[in-house]
Amino acid sequence: MTDTRITDTETLEAHYGEPSELARIKAIKKLDKHCRNFIAQSPFLVIGSSSADGADVSPKGDAPGFVTVLDDSTLLIPDRLGNNRVDTMRNIIDNPDVAMIFFVPGMNETLRVNGKAEIVTDPALLEPLSVRGKAPKSGILIHVDEAFLHCAKALVRSKLWDPSIQIDRKTFPPLGKMIVEQAGQGDAEDAENKVQESLKTRLY
Repeated sequence: MTDTRITDTETLEAHYGEPSELARIKAIKKLDKHCRNFIAQSPFLVIGSSSADGADVSPKGDAPGFVTVLDDSTLLIPDRLGNNRVDTMRNIIDNPDVAMIFFVPGMNETLRVNGKAEIVTDPALLEPLSVRGKAPKSGILIHVDEAFLHCAKALVRSKLWDPSIQIDRKTFPPLGKMIVEQAGQGDAEDAENKVQESLKTRLY
């Protein structure tokens, strides 16, 4: 059987060819007015991180503009209440390199930001990020290495914002039930009650 895997960058680049002119020039080293505007209108991002144990991605979301641009090369992401796995935080301690992709509902283009992260607990930074009188327990401070706008192809193909392809949530079991079945232990009804209670009382 012929081995068709690509295992080196030279073969990879030959397989795909040269990037377009725009792809070559689009990465910038600071957050310009377009990046700032995108982040100000974004209610959702995904952050990727990694450690010696492997890689991880985590969603972060809140009202548009929940991520603060402190200056042209620094972002602050509030860490709202979650499940306390702190996977991203653990990775940052081991390896500060992170990558993010920001989404704006109804916009097919996205914004990608790569940089170095650190975990901060300074009240002077976190208090301005309070919601309902509650400051985040910590924040992820990002020192930007590069930022660039990403074309619309992936979201156009996926029709992500098209209401006509949204599924009926009832076609999936409740989250608590799925987790209990995956884990092979626990009570599905009790688990789901805890999930729903968390949504009511632990958003902030």
